[in-house]
Amino acid sequence: MLAFGPMALMVAGIFTGAAFYVTFAEQPARLTLDDRAALTQWKPSYHRGFIMQASIAVIGFLFGVGAWFQDGNVWWLIGALVLLANWPFTLFVIMPTNKVLMATPIEEAGPKSRELMQAWGKLHAVRTMLGAISTAIFLWMLV
Repeated sequence: MLAFGPMALMVAGIFTGAAFYVTFAEQPARLTLDDRAALTQWKPSYHRGFIMQASIAVIGFLFGVGAWFQDGNVWWLIGALVLLANWPFTLFVIMPTNKVLMATPIEEAGPKSRELMQAWGKLHAVRTMLGAISTAIFLWMLV
């Protein structure tokens, strides 16, 4: 039998680690660059990060649901839903900022794009928190 609980914890931890890296390392480093360089770095980073983190969130959600089916404790489902909450948060809250940044030509980067990247960083920190909460719930369930 597959141990869904430990797998859910592992995947949520991976999600949280990746989100934490972006929030506390990549984003601050990006903001030390000039406006054009920052936007130039943000665009491909966003594409790669979106694919990676979206996939990890779904996989962690599925493992959390599997643990809920195995164990019957609703906290597995709650942890899974918290991790999956990154999807609607990204689509409805962060995506408008992403679209404006993606549509901004590099040669037009300036104070407005920097302001949007700073706002994006704060919004991304929420994703880090959702991952951390999910990880904590899964860890609590295993302890």
